[in-house]
Amino acid sequence: MLDPSDIEAKKDALIATARRCFDLKLQTNAGGNLSVRLSSADAIVIKPSGVGFAECTRDNLQIVHLDGTIEPSPFKPSKDLDFHLDLYRIRGDIKAIVHCHSPWATGYASAGREIPCLTVQTIEKIGRMPLIPLSENGGPQTEIEISPVFKDRSVRAAVLANHGTIGVGKTLMEAQYLAEIIEETAHIAFVRDTLLAASGERSADMPSYGTAAEAAAARG
Repeated sequence: MLDPSDIEAKKDALIATARRCFDLKLQTNAGGNLSVRLSSADAIVIKPSGVGFAECTRDNLQIVHLDGTIEPSPFKPSKDLDFHLDLYRIRGDIKAIVHCHSPWATGYASAGREIPCLTVQTIEKIGRMPLIPLSENGGPQTEIEISPVFKDRSVRAAVLANHGTIGVGKTLMEAQYLAEIIEETAHIAFVRDTLLAASGERSADMPSYGTAAEAAAARG
């Protein structure tokens, strides 16, 4: 049963996260999407198609049940609704999803390159960001391409070739932080690769551990 107070709380959290994503320039115009699972029902709150991250309100966000039933709404459902729903179905630990078209990360993905986890933070917080190719016919990725990658419960973030990024978490802010780390890491990787190329080098040292405690434990 849908709980109005749960819906309002989740909508407000989504609005705040969307605004943060927009302010950080991780998403422009009406592209991308984000969603959060309700606590009171097998349903989610999701940004509909054609609504910008900065324009999300309680009145334009949609409620969609995990079986695909959309509560009455004058708005078109997100083009990526199916992959959102499927991720919630296959991963009970996923409670929120942030998908944006952040430029540095999407640039890396459009070059067919997996973003390396080259900072201690990305090793600790993410571990690996798989690169998911376009669909078989060259179209945007759907649940057919995305869900098999996320069936591995260690995967918390991924990059979609020629499309954008996905961060998942127990809360919207946790998923949003991953979206931010992905973009930051792609920017750092580009600077690193540019400097290496300028000096005629091909590689540089990479960290093996994300925390000092892990490094100390490995030393025994």
